[in-house]
Amino acid sequence: MFEFRVEARCPVTGARAGVLETPHGSIETPVFMPVGTQATVKAMTPDELSGMGARIILSNTYHLFLRPGSKLIREAGGLHRFMDWDGAILTDSGGFQVFSLSDLRKVTDEGVTFRSHLDGSSHFMTPERAMEIQEDLGSDIAMCFDECVPYPATESASLEAVMRTTRWAQRCRAVHRKADQALFGIVQGSVFEGQRRRSAEALMEIGFDGYAIGGLSVGEPHSEMYRILDVLNPILPKDRPRYLMGVGLPSNLLEGVSRGVDMFDCVLPTRTGRNGTVFFSGGRLNLKNAAFARDFSPIDPECDCMVCRRFTRAYIRHLYKAGEILAARLCSWHNLHFLIHLMKKAREAIVKGRFPEFRQAFLQRFKDGGPAS
Repeated sequence: MFEFRVEARCPVTGARAGVLETPHGSIETPVFMPVGTQATVKAMTPDELSGMGARIILSNTYHLFLRPGSKLIREAGGLHRFMDWDGAILTDSGGFQVFSLSDLRKVTDEGVTFRSHLDGSSHFMTPERAMEIQEDLGSDIAMCFDECVPYPATESASLEAVMRTTRWAQRCRAVHRKADQALFGIVQGSVFEGQRRRSAEALMEIGFDGYAIGGLSVGEPHSEMYRILDVLNPILPKDRPRYLMGVGLPSNLLEGVSRGVDMFDCVLPTRTGRNGTVFFSGGRLNLKNAAFARDFSPIDPECDCMVCRRFTRAYIRHLYKAGEILAARLCSWHNLHFLIHLMKKAREAIVKGRFPEFRQAFLQRFKDGGPAS
């Protein structure tokens, strides 16, 4: 029920075009996955996501465990039926949220005791519990429970997290039983090359359906992210999908693709969209600015999304000034479409043997100037 095959490779870079087969359909890679943390991609309906070309979305174990509860979702028929999404779903294990959202937590080799960010209630998350929850949710791809250290981290703290992540991955693999659900291991090691190699090799020895790269896009310079991807590109199995977690800036996506990454996710397109910031072929715009009050052009004249075909920058700025929720919907819609189709264009360029030229042309025009997101 789960298969990955590479259909084309770029002879100059590490970029590759593949197809990921899941119980809920085929997914062409490289692919950007919209984030539906709480069983919804903010401001978007399932039909709208499908209409813009999304075939896989991400939901989060931590949040759904706390509310409404994985048993309730299982009772509803699983996450697909609960949220009425007929495409594929990847569920994060919740490890990042346990370590980033809970101020009061105790970490041991057995698991993590933490307090809910919602009501302060105490919970205990283990690798086994993370697998049980994700099996209840019924996602197509589950993630191992891991420990993600912040940036910057000391070498000793990072190494301890690598070793614990490996032990937890072994436990996840041992208890995972859902035959129609793939399981991905997560490579940790912060910005330490030796630790990244150690983590990847240990996970490969255990054996997983795919390999995620965690602990990046957490505040480090872009150059550090790319350096670590360069280290991992020749190490990770060529016949398994590779997933760079939490990355959504367009330039980061293309640099990741050029280093062999197949899958990406991030809240950036909807989070910034709700605040009036949009991507376009020349970089980013904040549509709340007064400069757009009489700008009757689309967000991006080169974009064919519904928003760019029907609405102007001036109109969307008016919606923000008037406090209308349609503004957040339109900007989120455009940003998601932009990233989904950027990956489609990258795939087409790989297949046609012109990815280096496509990448260079895009990056020359797109001036990000911001931190890793």
